[in-house]
Amino acid sequence: MIRNRGAVVIIDGRKILLIKRVKKHEEYFVFPGGGIESGETPEEAAIREAKEELGVAVELKGCLSFINLNGMQYYFHAEITAGRIGEGKAAEFQDPCRGTYEPVWISIEEFPSIDIRPQEVAGKVQSLLELSLPEEGTLE
Repeated sequence: MIRNRGAVVIIDGRKILLIKRVKKHEEYFVFPGGGIESGETPEEAAIREAKEELGVAVELKGCLSFINLNGMQYYFHAEITAGRIGEGKAAEFQDPCRGTYEPVWISIEEFPSIDIRPQEVAGKVQSLLELSLPEEGTLE
C-alpha cells in the first residue's frame, strides 16, 4: 500500500531516539512517524506522530531527508519541547498482531550494527551526525 509518511529525527548529543520494533520474531528500528492523514501536511503528521508514538511535543527544525519508498517519506529534525518519552498511546501499540513498539535512545556508534529502516535515511542521518558532532570526549 502506498502511503505518504512524516517522521521525526530527535538527536540528543551523540544519540538518536528511535522506535525498536519486534514483529514476527524480527527486530529492527525505525524513526518515529507515520502516515499523513487527509488534509495534513508532512510537518503536521510528524508532530502528531511524535505525540502519539513517543508522548512528546516537538518543534521541527527543518527537513533532513525525503525519499520515495512506497510513497513519499519526509524526515524532520525535531527537538522535544514538552512531555515524557514512553507515554505515547498510538493505536498500533495496542494491537499484538502489529508487534511491539519501544522508544529507545541509540548512540551514533551503534548505527552500523543495527537494522535501521529505511537504510537510505539512516545512512544520511549518520553522515550528517558524523560531520556535525565532536568526537566523544573532546570539547567543541
